[in-house]
Amino acid sequence: MRLPRSTEAKSEPGYLDGQLLVAMPGMGDERFSRTVIYVCAHSPEGAMGIVVNKPAADLSMPDLLVQLDIIPETDLIRLPRRVGRMQVLMGGPVETSRGFVLHSPDFYIDQSTLPIDEGICLTATVDILRAIAKGEGPHSAVLALGYAGWSAGQLESEIQANGWLNCPADPELIFHSALDLKYELALRRIGVDPAMLSMDAGHA
Repeated sequence: MRLPRSTEAKSEPGYLDGQLLVAMPGMGDERFSRTVIYVCAHSPEGAMGIVVNKPAADLSMPDLLVQLDIIPETDLIRLPRRVGRMQVLMGGPVETSRGFVLHSPDFYIDQSTLPIDEGICLTATVDILRAIAKGEGPHSAVLALGYAGWSAGQLESEIQANGWLNCPADPELIFHSALDLKYELALRRIGVDPAMLSMDAGHA
């Protein structure tokens, strides 16, 4: 679970690291309809983010730990209860077999964990899953399979075309257990009434 190259260095001020992207009705790509994306890296070279409100179909965290040979199936009963409740998300259409863990900053692996803002880090090595399985992982975490990626200038163009609105992220929304509420919660943070959305939505 290696990080994409675009996440290896923090971007310059003025970019959207640590922000949420909220899809608007003008979003032309149906794969991102009603998505909320946490931006992990944004620079002149492009951007990378994790969709935080779409569940992985029929896949639980315990199932994944067994599939990855982190624990044998016979040990499932010994998993900490909160591991069983940890969400597995569809993080985006790029490299969907690769896992990325967004988590609270109380867990850190040297040269593997990327602090994105004060409350959220990204780790993409299997070591964090081993720690989670032992009950030694971060207090709050979500696992995403795949990510969303943009080439140089692509995200900026989509924002200008009213495909996305952006707002500051917070851990409470990122780690909220009710995935179906995140889209509306993010819109309300921006000051947008979900019922009033239109094809020409913009910042109020």
